[in-house]
Formats: sequence, structure tokens, C-alpha cells
Amino acid sequence: DMLEGRTLDQKRALVRELTAAFGRTCGEDAATRLRVVIHEVATENWAIGGVLVADRDDHGSATA
Repeated sequence: DMLEGRTLDQKRALVRELTAAFGRTCGEDAATRLRVVIHEVATENWAIGGVLVADRDDHGSATA
């Protein structure tokens, strides 16, 4: 899971890098069978330390 807001290019890079790391660790043949699912979560559906991310400022402090 990750918070929503990444661009399509960022997601492409993430999938490419995850697959490359998996291939280095588990073998290139295993990497060809790797499946990656990107599950984006809205900030109003994710909380850290009892505070919704939507209610936090850029420094992680609660604003509400």
C-alpha cells in the first residue's frame, strides 16, 4: 500500500526497480514471473499515530 498521488512515470519506475531488485535477489527467471500490484490509498483513509494523513501538515504534525 502507498498513499495516492504518484505520477504514472513514478509508478513505472517503481515497478521497474522492484522487479530489478527481485531479479538480483531471486534470479532473473523469477523476476519474469513477478507480479506487482500498486494499491493506492486516499489520505483520508490512512492514519499515522491516530491522525488521518489528510489532517497532517507536510512535517507530519497534526493540524486538526
